[in-house]
Amino acid sequence: MGMLSIVHGQYKEVLTSNASANGRNGSHVSAFYVLGDSSVDCGDNTLFYPLFHGRLSLYSCNGSDSTLLPQLLAEKIGLTSIRPFYGQNGSLEEVLGGLNFGSTQATIMNQGSYSHQSLNQQLRQVSESMQLLQLQLKEDTALQFTRSSIFFLSFGKEDYIDLFLGNSSNQMFNQGAHHFATILVNQMINAVRYLYNANVRKIICLGILPLGCTPRIAWESNYTSPEDYGGNGCVEHVNEWVLEYNILMDEHMAKLNTEFSDAKLVFCDVYNGTMEIINNPMLYGFEDVESACCGLGLNGAVIGCISMDMSCHQASTHVWWDMFNPTPAVNSILADAAWSGQPIPGLCRPITIHELVNMTI
Repeated sequence: MGMLSIVHGQYKEVLTSNASANGRNGSHVSAFYVLGDSSVDCGDNTLFYPLFHGRLSLYSCNGSDSTLLPQLLAEKIGLTSIRPFYGQNGSLEEVLGGLNFGSTQATIMNQGSYSHQSLNQQLRQVSESMQLLQLQLKEDTALQFTRSSIFFLSFGKEDYIDLFLGNSSNQMFNQGAHHFATILVNQMINAVRYLYNANVRKIICLGILPLGCTPRIAWESNYTSPEDYGGNGCVEHVNEWVLEYNILMDEHMAKLNTEFSDAKLVFCDVYNGTMEIINNPMLYGFEDVESACCGLGLNGAVIGCISMDMSCHQASTHVWWDMFNPTPAVNSILADAAWSGQPIPGLCRPITIHELVNMTI
């Protein structure tokens, strides 16, 4: 008990030091924890990356994780010391600072691999981290810390990429978009329930962006079904499948908000947010909505971003960074919209992230 008492005695000092490093600015958020795929991780938290990387693009973002949506939101909160799960030393202080459990190519359905942690694997890592808090802090302190932290989830993109690029069974196509989306959403909702049962009370779930507009999907479809292109250069049937997931996820999150009256769950619709930019590029300062900034071949979609030296000179004028991922300029607009509702109203619902941050639960 002596050792435990010392740890308890140090908690206030550790938390105060961590708050100072993060610069919380008086918000009601203790820490920010991130789970997801390449929408939240550029490879910093992916084991053996890029040795066992399965995609044709090694650099899924321009620079570091700091240019991705969850990190941009964390910065707005004042939480700037979020570390990759595999980059932390397991100390209490680093867990208190927030962790990124995300892994490039992480999927909802598959079991993961040596290099990519699936949804369930990331949830296990969350459980390990929360157990550390419970072991080293007083029970009520750990409980309050968890309840006042935000958990950010962004999955599904890699499941659809696997489906449309031929890595999944054709049986999934035969069963239709609603069936496939239902499988994914049910597992996501189970994950949200798991977090709620672990005393998490502030959860953000990100939808899937319009994959039918990504350079690689568009390039693949150009050879298989060119008649399926929309006027904006997007592959309509792919977007219809993705939209099915987003609609179901939005509906289920709304139901959970009713069920969990002591929590607040937010769904952020990056699909419609990105489509708004694609359909009105000049309004948001973009010139190219089809080609990747970093890649080779038609629209930079044949060979992905295997070297930063391949990238274009002005990424800020492109919607797409590589085959499947948006540029930092797009992420910045989506982060602003998620935070305040501007310049794209209604991106997150039922409330903005700024409102979520300032809620006392």
